[in-house]
Amino acid sequence: MTDASVIELGQQALSIALMISAPMLGIALIVGLIVGVFQAATQIQEMTLTFVPKIVAVVAAAMIFGPWMMNLMLKFSENLLTNLPNYVR
Repeated sequence: MTDASVIELGQQALSIALMISAPMLGIALIVGLIVGVFQAATQIQEMTLTFVPKIVAVVAAAMIFGPWMMNLMLKFSENLLTNLPNYVR
């Protein structure tokens, strides 16, 4: 296994990790901004008000994007295991 193939495999793994985490992180960011604006407008500084909507939104995003994320992980794993003999050389 050459240095270039190790770097390419690492880049693919990081790319897949970013693609898998992006929907949930993006939705959590948007919900956090909305809650922050709401808190600033109403001057309510309740700590649980920030966490509960984010948790609900992330769980909903995981349910919505779950099949796509699983498909992406399965394709990467299948590709990795298929090419394993080439990586060992």
